[in-house]
Amino acid sequence: MTSIPFTPQLDVHPDVTAFFDAPTNTISYVVKDPDSNACAVIDSVMDIDYAAGRITYDGADKIIAYIEAHKLKLEWLIETHVHADHLSAAPYIQGKLGGKLGIGENIRIVQETFGKVFNEGTEFARDGSQFDRLFTDGDSYKIGGLTAYVMHTPGHTPACMTHVVGDAAFVGDTLFMPDGGSARADFPGGDARTLYGSIQRVLALPGTTRLFMCHDYGPNGRDIAWETTVADELEHNIHVGKGADEDSFVAMREARDATLDMPRLIIPSLQVNMRAGQLPPKDGDGKTFLKVPVNGL
Repeated sequence: MTSIPFTPQLDVHPDVTAFFDAPTNTISYVVKDPDSNACAVIDSVMDIDYAAGRITYDGADKIIAYIEAHKLKLEWLIETHVHADHLSAAPYIQGKLGGKLGIGENIRIVQETFGKVFNEGTEFARDGSQFDRLFTDGDSYKIGGLTAYVMHTPGHTPACMTHVVGDAAFVGDTLFMPDGGSARADFPGGDARTLYGSIQRVLALPGTTRLFMCHDYGPNGRDIAWETTVADELEHNIHVGKGADEDSFVAMREARDATLDMPRLIIPSLQVNMRAGQLPPKDGDGKTFLKVPVNGL
C-alpha cells in the first residue's frame, strides 16, 4: 500500500530543532509552528545507567530548557513507535510542560505481546490507555495552526507511524539516512516485506519532503546526520534506492537481521515504553524493578 491518505502541504515549513542523544544514537525533535509559539516533541529520551539501575533526565531537561527559553507552548509529545533502544521521557516532559501524548493504535498489539514476555499480569492494561491519543492511518492533529498527518508504516514494529507536518516527515525507524539503509524487522511483530511496503509509502511523498530520522550511527565514520529528502533516499539509499525490488530487499533484510545482536537497552526500553514512558509500578516497599525474561526474547 503506497497511497498517501492526505494531500502533502509542501508550502508549509515547520521549524525543526534536533537533539542528539549519543549513548543511544537517538535524535529527538522539537517541531514548531512558524506562525505561533505552539510546538511538539517527537521521540524524547530518558537517560538510564543500566549497570547502576539509575534513571536521570539530562537530555529531557535540555529539551525543556529549549522550550522554556523560546517561550513555546508544548501541545503534543509524539512517539513514532515503541522504541527498543531507548527509554521515552515523554511523561517527564509532560509533567513539566503539559501536552498530550500520542502513539499509533497498534500499541495494543505491542502491549499484548510484551505483556506476556514480561509476565505483567492482568493489572497491566493492554488497551493503550496509558496514552492520550491512539492514532490511526490518515489521522491528523494540530500543532498551533499546523496540521500534522499520520501514516501507518509498520514492519519494524506493528505500531510504527510516520508523522508528516508540512514539508517535514518524521519516519521513526522506518528509514535511516541513505548510507544507513533501513531498520531491522526481526522484533516480535516485525516483518521485512511489510517494512518494504511502508518504505515505499514514505518514498511516495513528494521528492522535496524533508525526512527526519530517529537514529543515526555515522556509517564509515561520517559525522552524525538526521535530515535528508525523499529524492535523496530514492537515489542513494543503499537498501531501497534506485528501485530496489521487494524480494531482494526482503532477502537482504532477513539475512542481515539474523546477524544482529539485540539492542543493549531492549529489556528496560520495552517495559517502560509500552507503559508510555512510565516505570513499572512500585512494590509494597516503594521500590521499582525491571524484569529480565530469561530466554524470553
